[in-house]
Amino acid sequence: MSQSHSGSSGGLGQWWSSFRDGLVEFYVGPYRQTLKREQQAEDDFFTVVVLGEALGVPDPAAYYTAELMPALWENFHAWHRRMGLPRSPLDHIGCC
Repeated sequence: MSQSHSGSSGGLGQWWSSFRDGLVEFYVGPYRQTLKREQQAEDDFFTVVVLGEALGVPDPAAYYTAELMPALWENFHAWHRRMGLPRSPLDHIGCC
């Protein structure tokens, strides 16, 4: 008896999971490109805030944002190309 109860519970859980995934796709799907674009703009702004001191912008929070710089190195090249800078704007980062 308990095995059949577990099996139906697992099937119901899988059904709810696929139902939830369908709802997410229904509501998010049409806006996926817009959401992706906004996420990219937010990431670009975060990069400017973190690299502000290195770019010559006075930053009162530079002490706190300096420790976040290693998290940005992986996407730095794509960022400066997106910003229209053909070469790295930082002297100590040669990514091109």
